[in-house]
Amino acid sequence: QVQLVESGGGLVQPGGSLRLSCAASGSIFSINDMGWYRQAPGKERELVATVSSGGSTKYADSVKGRFTISRDNAKNTTYIEMNSLKPEDTAVYYCHARVAYTRWAMGGFWGQGTQVTVSS
Repeated sequence: QVQLVESGGGLVQPGGSLRLSCAASGSIFSINDMGWYRQAPGKERELVATVSSGGSTKYADSVKGRFTISRDNAKNTTYIEMNSLKPEDTAVYYCHARVAYTRWAMGGFWGQGTQVTVSS
């Protein structure tokens, strides 16, 4: 199986920065897209940013210019650098990856989530 483990969440003041990491491990043949999603209380889970295996990125309009997603293919890890954080960025952030766990089988996997709270 495949496990995704996130780290780096916490409490930060408005205008501050945080960096989240997500490491994939287990039975991995290759990893396609990796991404970050978030879910605030009472709201649906939403896309924050994704990065392809080739490094192409996509961002939600609400985070463009403030968040930067990256990945280290050698470490099966994705990162998201979050700057100029706002209270509305408060949410549980989830890592997602589309993983080929054999040459012929692929699936989507989620991390357990990490809380990000932006508050003074």
